[in-house]
Amino acid sequence: MISFIDEHRGVFGVEPICRLLPIAPSTYYENVAKRLDVDRLSIRARSDIGLKIESKRRYKATSVYA
Repeated sequence: MISFIDEHRGVFGVEPICRLLPIAPSTYYENVAKRLDVDRLSIRARSDIGLKIESKRRYKATSVYA
C-alpha cells in the first residue's frame, strides 16, 4: 500500500488515498520517515538490514554459476 500511495500521491494526495485504503495517513508518514531516517527504526529492524546485507554478500562470494 505504501508504494501505491507513493506512486499516486502527486495526483490524488495522501489523505484522499488513505481514506479509500485501510491505512491511516500517520502510518504512511511514519513509514516514509523511517525510510529517510534509519535511526527511527527499531533495533531489530536495523539488525535485520545488516543481516540481509551480509547474507547477500556471502551468497555472492560463495555462489557458483554454471
